[in-house]
Order: sequence, then C-alpha cells, then structure tokens
Amino acid sequence: MIHARGLTRVFKLKKKETVEAVRGIDLDVEAGRLVAFLGPNGAGKSTTLRILTTLLPPTSGTATVAGHDVARDPAGVRARIGYVGQRNSAGEDFLVRDELVTQGRCYGLPAKQAAARADELLDLLDLTPLAKRKPGTLSGGQRRRLDIALGLVHRPDLLFLDEPSTGLDPKSRAEIWAHILRLRETYGTTLFLTTHYLEEADTMAERVVIIDNGRIIADGTSEQLKNDLAGDHITLTTSTEAEARRAASMSDGTADGTTVRVRAANAAAALPECLRALDGAGIKVTTAETTRPTLDDVFLTLTGRSLTDDDIPA
Repeated sequence: MIHARGLTRVFKLKKKETVEAVRGIDLDVEAGRLVAFLGPNGAGKSTTLRILTTLLPPTSGTATVAGHDVARDPAGVRARIGYVGQRNSAGEDFLVRDELVTQGRCYGLPAKQAAARADELLDLLDLTPLAKRKPGTLSGGQRRRLDIALGLVHRPDLLFLDEPSTGLDPKSRAEIWAHILRLRETYGTTLFLTTHYLEEADTMAERVVIIDNGRIIADGTSEQLKNDLAGDHITLTTSTEAEARRAASMSDGTADGTTVRVRAANAAAALPECLRALDGAGIKVTTAETTRPTLDDVFLTLTGRSLTDDDIPA
C-alpha cells in the first residue's frame, strides 16, 4: 500500500542555508494495517505525510502509494487516498449532509450516489442526528467525526490521519477511536496516523514507526519495541544507600540513594530470584515493584530524551 525508498526532503531557508527534514526514509506498509507514526515536533512526521499525500514533492527518493507514484502520478494517488489533517475540513456555511454530498460530487460521484454515500457515512459515524446542523455548531468530537467522513466519501483504500484526537476530551477521544476501528472492520481500510498520545499508539496500532531527526529509528509492533529496546524494570528500595549500591552491583542495575533499578526481560519472573539473591547476601529490601515499559521508554532508550516532552503540539 505504501512503498518508499530513500525519501529525502531538503528545505532552503536562506541563501546557502538548507535544512534536511527527511533523510533517506525507507518504509513499507501492507494493505489493511493500522500504523502509528510517532516522533517529536520537527522530527519529520508532517513532512513525510505531505510527501506521501502528494502535497510536497520529495527532493530525492521514490514513493508509491496505493499503487501510484507520488511524483509521476499524484492525481492517481489522490484518487485512492483520504487525508484528515489537524484542522477542521468542513466549511461553516453549509449543513453537515450538504458538505458530504458536495465532497462526493467533487470526486465525480453522480448526485444520487453522492447523496447515498453521504447518508451511509452519517450512519457509520453516528452523525445522522446532526445532518441538518452547521459544522460550527458541533462539538470538537463531532467535528472530527465529520472530518473523517469527508476523508472517506470516495471510498479510499488508504486513509491518512494527522493527530485525529488532539484537543479532545477523554470521552471524545475514545469515541473517535471506536469509529476509527469500526472503519477497519467495515471497509478493511489501511490507516496511517500520527498521534502524540502514546497510549493510543501502544494499545490501538498494529505497528509503530518512530522517526527522529528525519530518520526512522524504530519499526515494529509495540510489544516488540518495548521488549527489545526498553525491557521491563524492577525497582527496589533498601534500608541504606550502601546496601543499594551493593544490590545494584549484584544485579547489574543502577542505584539512586536507597532506590535500585534493574532492567529485566521478564520482570515478574525475575523478581523472586532477585529477592532471594539479595536476601542471601544480607541485603534488606523494604519495597519491590515491577513495571512494564512504555513507548516513551523506547524513545528514551534510543535517543536519551523523552518523546512526551518534545511532542506537545503548539
């Protein structure tokens, strides 16, 4: 569905000054997958999306999206993809249903087909009761559902979603995700999305791709990335700092005051053995807990900084 090789994009800021926003990206996305594209602000996420959706030409490299080359056949790409940007797509002066019908007509659907498709999407996204309202009267969650409906009018094989739940309250975010997942179940649509909510990518996406400084630095399922690049952690507390240092040296961990942190492939299984070894060495452990890594831990392991600190939208 997406095949990119060596995608590079260079921006010229001033005379003799250039910025390389995307640096030789290789990416393959199979049909029917739900892929989360993560990275801090300025990492190259938006530039990559703009290239893949034909809004921005690559400086070098190639990309085929939905079977069509983004440079040689942008119209072919656009006819087969949907794009939901961060800003609302609907105008303020038309009714919700009329917006959908007009979008269908813009894609060449006959009037009756455009009307039928509008009604189908209104039903799918629970917008039917809002069909005769203007977009400006809708809540944030309702407007995002309308944005998604507009991106689906022409039945695209691939839908790009740029921060689909940003700015929504938890209830609205959950509703948006319920509808996104329903799309896959109903149409088998390939979904490629960016999000700064790491828990969304962790729990919803089948595949996570992390980009930083214009390069892809990690690619796999959430569980694979967390297990291979971050690992579980055991956190222990000892009675004294001296005991903490001894415990850290015995378990290949790190000590901070009386706290000891140990990385383990399977913390729940490793904890009893760790406690027995420390008890045998006369080290008293006062508290012990295990934690599973997050995608932010993966980013921290790879880059030495937190993704959540950098990826707060302006």
